[in-house]
Amino acid sequence: MPRIYEKIKSSFAAVKIVHVIGTNGKGTTGRFLANALFSMGFCIGHYTSPHILEFNERIWKNGANISDIELEEAHQELQKILTKDDADKLSYFEYTTFLAMLLFSGCDYVVMEAGLGGEHDATAVFPKLLTLVTPIAYDHEAFLGSNIDEIAATKLNAIQKSAILGTKNYEEVYETVQRLRGEKSLNIKRVDEVIDNEDRQKIEEISKNYSLAPYLAQNLSLSIAAIKFLGLTYEIENFSHPVLFGRLTKIAKNITIDVGHNVLAARSIVDALLGEKYILVYNSYKDKNYKEILAILKPIVLHVEIIVINDIRAAEIESIQTVLTNLEIKYKLFKEVKPEFNYLVFGYFSVVEAFLREYYE
Repeated sequence: MPRIYEKIKSSFAAVKIVHVIGTNGKGTTGRFLANALFSMGFCIGHYTSPHILEFNERIWKNGANISDIELEEAHQELQKILTKDDADKLSYFEYTTFLAMLLFSGCDYVVMEAGLGGEHDATAVFPKLLTLVTPIAYDHEAFLGSNIDEIAATKLNAIQKSAILGTKNYEEVYETVQRLRGEKSLNIKRVDEVIDNEDRQKIEEISKNYSLAPYLAQNLSLSIAAIKFLGLTYEIENFSHPVLFGRLTKIAKNITIDVGHNVLAARSIVDALLGEKYILVYNSYKDKNYKEILAILKPIVLHVEIIVINDIRAAEIESIQTVLTNLEIKYKLFKEVKPEFNYLVFGYFSVVEAFLREYYE
């Protein structure tokens, strides 16, 4: 990717990029920021992944997902820019990243969410004005490292000049930041060093207005810190748009969906929903720590209904059933939604996708 980018970088317009890295909260942090900047009158692009139902969800510009026509036009343009050999070497995500940057030509700001990585991510090749670092925790260990030190280093090495750190759950992350500060002379601040008491009051009011869960309020704080770094003035009204779909989203009176899929996400969900009981519509990938995730979710679960997902990465249903049996959580296969119960759909983007396709059939 870096080699190919160097060959074609003159094809991309110079835009101010805010890079969003971390384990959890990248999508909502980015959308809070993108919506606010758009409401201020700027031309804005937001690149996020994965998608839930449609590919277009990944590329958002000026308040809406990009259209099929715009996608096709950008695809044709990118095919002309790339040699066939280079096009064949790019991964799905790398090609999509180039596609997005073509579509963001003319934007004042681009909010660019990293994929699962950091320094080796496709999004890392572009010059960035600022990097926002959402909570870093265990996830994708096979790619990022087996401990927090390694995971943090892989992600934080994507910082080019300046960064703002959201709230961290591991002290090792701060230790890695200190080391990188010295090695690369980086300008890195914690979110609490950027926002002041007036900001905190606004964050509290916005959170109350839109019933934001604690973790979403943290993501809001990071996006407001970014606005202040950019030297812009904001009002509460700049945050009147809804949270990114699929993030603790209530799609019906008794149905909440969330694309979270790791231990940190499970803890955040419990913090937000504790006191209520839900039928958990669930499935997981083989590489996820679903034993710990389900143990964390147990206090808010009536029982689990396992939904089938058509993905080779999906865990064996029998393995999930064994874990549930050991945790003494009752389970069955998902068949229908009953109006007398509350439902939480959780486990990954593909779990939410499978549920939505069945629910809206």
